[in-house]
Amino acid sequence: MAGQFLLLQLTILLIALAVASVASLRQSEADFRAQRAVPLRVTAQDLANLEVVRTQLSQRPVLQSLTSYAEQFRRRSGATVVHLTDAQGRILVSSDPTAVGRRVRLDESGADQGRTWSGDVQERGRTALAAHAPVFDAGAATGTPDGPRPPAQVGIVVVMDDYPSLADRAADLLPDLVRFLGLGLALGLIGAWLLSRLVKRRTRGLEPVEIAALADHREALLRSVREGVVAVGADGVITVLNDSARKLLDLDAAVGAEGTPVADLPVQPQVLDLLTGGGDQHDRVLVVGERVLVANRNPVRYGGRQVGAVTTLRDRTELLAMQSELTARESITETLRAQTHEFSNQLHMISGLVQLEAYDEVSALIGTLTRRRAEINELVTARVLDPAVAALLIAKISLAAERGIEVVLADTVLPHLDPDLSADVGTVLGNLVDNAIDATVAAGGRRIDVQLAVTEDAVAVQVLDTGSGVPPEAVDEIFRRGWSTKPSDASGRGVGLALVQVVCARRGGHVSVHNQQGAVFTAVLPMTSRSTS
Repeated sequence: MAGQFLLLQLTILLIALAVASVASLRQSEADFRAQRAVPLRVTAQDLANLEVVRTQLSQRPVLQSLTSYAEQFRRRSGATVVHLTDAQGRILVSSDPTAVGRRVRLDESGADQGRTWSGDVQERGRTALAAHAPVFDAGAATGTPDGPRPPAQVGIVVVMDDYPSLADRAADLLPDLVRFLGLGLALGLIGAWLLSRLVKRRTRGLEPVEIAALADHREALLRSVREGVVAVGADGVITVLNDSARKLLDLDAAVGAEGTPVADLPVQPQVLDLLTGGGDQHDRVLVVGERVLVANRNPVRYGGRQVGAVTTLRDRTELLAMQSELTARESITETLRAQTHEFSNQLHMISGLVQLEAYDEVSALIGTLTRRRAEINELVTARVLDPAVAALLIAKISLAAERGIEVVLADTVLPHLDPDLSADVGTVLGNLVDNAIDATVAAGGRRIDVQLAVTEDAVAVQVLDTGSGVPPEAVDEIFRRGWSTKPSDASGRGVGLALVQVVCARRGGHVSVHNQQGAVFTAVLPMTSRSTS
């Protein structure tokens, strides 16, 4: 990388020097023109004003003795050549004898019209700086009726000086160019070394090829994993947000691009708290829309300081639904176990009475037990016509009775439901009753009230326990966070209420809680599921 930086800097330096050289060469031409134009013009005027020049140019033929004057003025001015021409620009005398007889172009100068001029001319294929001065007749002005007539123009003095050659100008600039090139090379070496150290420190010592490969691997990895991954820098800016995370957090493709502050994400407060909070977070339960997510947050440290954090999100909605169903099966098993235990005790009582030949007591005991069982079944089935919900209630009543809790069906009337709604009502009812039993037992209560009611378009499930109630500060968070009085983990504990909220939300309903004698949970489930409507 350092070599590439050095090569780049040297290339830029050479380009800069080339541009500076061209500019310097052009500037040298301008400087030469500015320094030489006035002396050449003065020389041409001085030569044109000499009496001997004016006199001899007025005569024909012109005396070649003027050649010495031309050469003298050429040497004095340092010019390349001096010409004396007639009024039309044909050279009569010159410091360069080979030029005699040629014609000087006067298009730009206007010297044949009596004007003094200086500028660039083309002389035998090369550019030269020239000065033109008109020569007037030395005789007196002739008179006319309108006044004296000015002297006639008899010739032109041309003084030319060649521009320095490119080699000469380059030779003049070479010392400066070499000096600047050496200084630039030294600065480039030092800059490349410092820059390479800075880049290596910022890139953890990786070369560009390694960085590109690492970026490609990261992109492939993030797109292949099913878990959501969100990385946030120390400044609160999103550095990674993969497609799975967008799906789990219900984010549009245009939201949450890399470089966006995490505070700008349209997510719930508990999600922002998770993404921006400090410290580790393990198996934290979140309810986002209709999903139950399990999140883990791990800070990223480099050089002893935290440079960001990475949060992973896993969808556990289906798993928790399965766990809820397994819990319901386990509840039924526990109920059967309790009934088996109860029946075993009752059979022992009957067996003892038979051995004592107390047949009247045996008959009375069997009648009592049969009547109690029939009363429970009749109590439930008379009010709950849906077989699945009725079976669940009978099991929960038996389980509660084993733990010393009475379940009262208050104003409950439930007709036969379609299978999907029946399953959702069973999930909600089972979780609420289980939580109510635990809360009532923990507080030393003795009763749970259950009410099932049907309106025109929804089923309402209400469960009232005689526990200690929900803490006021947890009322707003109890469903969103999967709140529980027991330690929460990813295995299902502490997610019963979260699952209730998800089931209600999936159908377009809702669940709420308030405190009365204990906690009162009310869930409303529409007849038609929002996800299928």
